[in-house]
Amino acid sequence: MSDAEPSAMGYTNVWFQPTRFSGAALLLTLERRSHSKNIINDAMPPSDDLQNSDQPETKMKSDTAAPNGKTVLLVDDDIEIVEAVRYALEGVGHTVVVARDGNQGLALAERENPDLIVLDMMMPKRSGFLVLEKLRRLRTEPLPVIMITGNEGSRHKAYAELLGVSDYIRKPFPMERLISSVDKLIGS
Repeated sequence: MSDAEPSAMGYTNVWFQPTRFSGAALLLTLERRSHSKNIINDAMPPSDDLQNSDQPETKMKSDTAAPNGKTVLLVDDDIEIVEAVRYALEGVGHTVVVARDGNQGLALAERENPDLIVLDMMMPKRSGFLVLEKLRRLRTEPLPVIMITGNEGSRHKAYAELLGVSDYIRKPFPMERLISSVDKLIGS
Protein backbone atom coordinates (compact mmCIF):
# COMPACT_ATOMS: atom_id res chain seq x y z
CA MET A 1 0.00 0.00 0.00
CA SER A 2 1.32 3.46 -0.74
CA ASP A 3 0.10 6.98 -0.06
CA ALA A 4 1.51 10.21 -1.47
CA GLU A 5 1.04 13.53 0.23
CA PRO A 6 2.36 16.96 -0.73
CA SER A 7 4.61 18.69 1.76
CA ALA A 8 6.15 22.12 2.08
CA MET A 9 8.53 23.50 -0.55
CA GLY A 10 7.62 21.26 -3.48
CA TYR A 11 8.45 17.90 -1.91
CA THR A 12 6.24 14.83 -1.88
CA ASN A 13 6.30 12.31 0.93
CA VAL A 14 5.48 8.79 -0.24
CA TRP A 15 4.81 6.15 2.41
CA PHE A 16 5.03 2.49 1.44
CA GLN A 17 3.81 -0.29 3.71
CA PRO A 18 5.18 -3.52 2.23
CA THR A 19 2.85 -6.45 2.76
CA ARG A 20 5.60 -8.88 3.79
CA PHE A 21 7.09 -6.81 6.58
CA SER A 22 4.50 -6.23 9.25
CA GLY A 23 5.07 -2.95 11.00
CA ALA A 24 7.80 -1.84 8.62
CA ALA A 25 7.38 1.13 6.34
CA LEU A 26 9.52 3.07 3.92
CA LEU A 27 9.36 6.84 3.68
CA LEU A 28 10.53 8.33 0.43
CA THR A 29 10.75 12.10 0.07
CA LEU A 30 11.44 13.42 -3.40
CA GLU A 31 11.51 16.87 -4.87
CA ARG A 32 8.65 17.38 -7.27
CA ARG A 33 9.34 19.66 -10.18
CA SER A 34 6.48 21.48 -11.83
CA HIS A 35 7.04 19.67 -15.13
CA SER A 36 7.15 16.18 -13.64
CA LYS A 37 4.32 13.73 -13.73
CA ASN A 38 3.16 11.25 -11.15
CA ILE A 39 5.39 8.35 -12.07
CA ILE A 40 3.61 5.78 -9.93
CA ASN A 41 0.19 6.49 -11.42
CA ASP A 42 1.34 7.18 -14.99
CA ALA A 43 4.16 4.68 -15.46
CA MET A 44 3.05 1.78 -13.26
CA PRO A 45 0.19 -0.40 -14.36
CA PRO A 46 -2.48 -0.89 -11.73
CA SER A 47 -1.33 -3.34 -9.06
CA ASP A 48 -3.81 -5.99 -10.18
CA ASP A 49 -2.40 -5.86 -13.70
CA LEU A 50 1.15 -6.14 -12.37
CA GLN A 51 0.31 -9.06 -10.10
CA ASN A 52 -1.39 -10.99 -12.90
CA SER A 53 1.24 -10.31 -15.53
CA ASP A 54 3.75 -13.00 -16.44
CA GLN A 55 5.47 -10.67 -18.87
CA PRO A 56 8.36 -8.43 -17.83
CA GLU A 57 7.61 -4.75 -17.87
CA THR A 58 9.04 -2.70 -20.68
CA LYS A 59 11.30 0.29 -20.26
CA MET A 60 9.46 3.34 -19.05
CA LYS A 61 11.12 6.72 -18.94
CA SER A 62 9.63 9.53 -16.98
CA ASP A 63 9.68 13.04 -18.40
CA THR A 64 12.14 13.97 -15.65
CA ALA A 65 14.73 11.38 -16.69
CA ALA A 66 18.10 12.81 -17.55
CA PRO A 67 19.31 12.20 -21.10
CA ASN A 68 22.50 10.63 -19.73
CA GLY A 69 20.71 8.49 -17.11
CA LYS A 70 21.76 4.90 -16.77
CA THR A 71 19.56 1.83 -17.10
CA VAL A 72 18.82 -0.10 -13.92
CA LEU A 73 17.26 -3.56 -13.99
CA LEU A 74 15.08 -4.04 -10.92
CA VAL A 75 14.31 -7.70 -10.17
CA ASP A 76 11.79 -8.07 -7.34
CA ASP A 77 8.41 -9.75 -6.88
CA ASP A 78 7.14 -7.33 -4.21
CA ILE A 79 4.94 -4.71 -5.90
CA GLU A 80 5.37 -2.12 -3.16
CA ILE A 81 9.16 -2.39 -3.29
CA VAL A 82 9.07 -2.16 -7.10
CA GLU A 83 6.93 1.00 -6.95
CA ALA A 84 9.14 2.65 -4.34
CA VAL A 85 12.46 1.82 -5.98
CA ARG A 86 11.26 2.67 -9.48
CA TYR A 87 9.88 6.01 -8.28
CA ALA A 88 13.15 6.87 -6.54
CA LEU A 89 15.48 5.82 -9.37
CA GLU A 90 13.44 7.48 -12.11
CA GLY A 91 13.27 10.55 -9.90
CA VAL A 92 17.06 10.88 -10.08
CA GLY A 93 17.15 10.32 -13.84
CA HIS A 94 17.61 6.60 -14.38
CA THR A 95 15.64 4.37 -16.71
CA VAL A 96 14.19 1.43 -14.80
CA VAL A 97 13.36 -1.94 -16.32
CA VAL A 98 11.40 -4.30 -14.06
CA ALA A 99 11.38 -8.09 -13.87
CA ARG A 100 9.12 -9.82 -11.37
CA ASP A 101 11.02 -13.09 -10.99
CA GLY A 102 14.49 -14.48 -11.52
CA ASN A 103 13.81 -15.95 -14.96
CA GLN A 104 12.52 -12.62 -16.29
CA GLY A 105 15.52 -10.95 -14.67
CA LEU A 106 17.97 -13.13 -16.57
CA ALA A 107 16.14 -12.60 -19.87
CA LEU A 108 16.06 -8.82 -19.41
CA ALA A 109 19.70 -8.71 -18.30
CA GLU A 110 20.65 -10.25 -21.64
CA ARG A 111 18.23 -8.19 -23.74
CA GLU A 112 18.59 -4.77 -22.09
CA ASN A 113 22.26 -4.89 -21.04
CA PRO A 114 21.63 -2.70 -17.97
CA ASP A 115 24.29 -0.64 -16.22
CA LEU A 116 23.29 -2.06 -12.82
CA ILE A 117 20.94 -4.65 -11.33
CA VAL A 118 18.97 -4.27 -8.10
CA LEU A 119 18.21 -7.88 -7.23
CA ASP A 120 15.93 -9.35 -4.56
CA MET A 121 17.22 -12.51 -2.90
CA MET A 122 13.99 -14.47 -2.48
CA MET A 123 11.72 -14.62 -5.54
CA PRO A 124 9.54 -17.12 -7.36
CA LYS A 125 10.89 -19.33 -10.15
CA ARG A 126 14.58 -18.49 -9.56
CA SER A 127 16.19 -16.98 -6.49
CA GLY A 128 18.46 -13.96 -6.56
CA PHE A 129 21.40 -16.26 -5.80
CA LEU A 130 20.67 -18.45 -8.82
CA VAL A 131 20.30 -15.35 -11.01
CA LEU A 132 23.61 -13.99 -9.75
CA GLU A 133 25.40 -17.34 -10.23
CA LYS A 134 24.19 -17.57 -13.82
CA LEU A 135 25.05 -13.92 -14.58
CA ARG A 136 28.57 -14.46 -13.28
CA ARG A 137 28.99 -17.50 -15.56
CA LEU A 138 27.53 -15.81 -18.67
CA ARG A 139 29.13 -12.38 -18.57
CA THR A 140 32.78 -11.69 -19.25
CA GLU A 141 32.62 -8.31 -17.52
CA PRO A 142 31.04 -8.25 -14.07
CA LEU A 143 27.87 -6.21 -13.82
CA PRO A 144 27.33 -4.18 -10.62
CA VAL A 145 24.62 -5.84 -8.52
CA ILE A 146 22.92 -4.51 -5.41
CA MET A 147 21.19 -7.34 -3.58
CA ILE A 148 18.20 -6.39 -1.43
CA THR A 149 16.67 -8.82 1.05
CA GLY A 150 14.51 -9.18 4.10
CA ASN A 151 16.73 -12.05 5.25
CA GLU A 152 18.75 -11.39 8.40
CA GLY A 153 21.16 -14.33 8.03
CA SER A 154 24.87 -13.59 7.90
CA ARG A 155 25.51 -16.75 5.82
CA HIS A 156 23.39 -15.29 3.03
CA LYS A 157 25.33 -12.06 3.08
CA ALA A 158 28.63 -13.96 3.02
CA TYR A 159 27.49 -16.03 0.03
CA ALA A 160 26.30 -12.93 -1.81
CA GLU A 161 29.68 -11.32 -1.25
CA LEU A 162 31.39 -14.49 -2.46
CA LEU A 163 29.35 -14.20 -5.67
CA GLY A 164 30.56 -10.62 -6.04
CA VAL A 165 27.60 -8.40 -5.15
CA SER A 166 28.57 -4.76 -5.11
CA ASP A 167 26.32 -3.97 -2.16
CA TYR A 168 23.98 -5.90 0.15
CA ILE A 169 21.02 -4.02 1.63
CA ARG A 170 18.56 -5.44 4.15
CA LYS A 171 14.85 -4.56 3.91
CA PRO A 172 13.34 -2.32 5.04
CA PHE A 173 15.88 0.32 4.09
CA PRO A 174 15.95 4.10 3.71
CA MET A 175 15.65 4.95 0.03
CA GLU A 176 18.60 7.33 0.38
CA ARG A 177 20.74 4.27 1.19
CA LEU A 178 19.85 2.66 -2.13
CA ILE A 179 20.23 5.89 -4.14
CA SER A 180 23.65 6.47 -2.55
CA SER A 181 24.77 2.97 -3.50
CA VAL A 182 23.51 3.36 -7.08
CA ASP A 183 25.30 6.71 -7.41
CA LYS A 184 28.51 5.22 -6.05
CA LEU A 185 28.38 2.31 -8.51
CA ILE A 186 27.19 3.97 -11.74
CA GLY A 187 26.86 7.70 -11.06
CA SER A 188 23.69 9.72 -11.53
